[in-house]
Amino acid sequence: MNRTDLQRLADERAEDALALLNAGRWSAAYYPARYAVECALKACIAKQVKAEDFPDKKLALDSYTHDIQGLAKTADVDAVTKARERADAAFAENWLAVRDWDESARYAFWPEEAARKLHQAVIDPQSGVLPWLKKFW
Repeated sequence: MNRTDLQRLADERAEDALALLNAGRWSAAYYPARYAVECALKACIAKQVKAEDFPDKKLALDSYTHDIQGLAKTADVDAVTKARERADAAFAENWLAVRDWDESARYAFWPEEAARKLHQAVIDPQSGVLPWLKKFW
């Protein structure tokens, strides 16, 4: 898996979430919406790795997680994201919605409102998390 693949996956997972929302599959849409952000952060991490370089062990180990905050630190976007949160209340709310998600959400039933809110937090053109991360991948 390379950076381009991760970028494509991020976009596709956001599109998958929309297709599932449009089909009335709220719980099914919830996971890929958030997974789009995870893939985007991993694309940011992949940007740090050069093809001929021997991979840094800590960077590699820290990349194998689903923890958004940990990935943001590993991707070296944590500080700029915190600054954006302070400057943009809508972004701060969107980041909070994405950041506090955990893997157990895959096993829950989500109502339409929650699924749509998460998807919007991910894709909103002005304050969405995915458009923000694309600046760094």
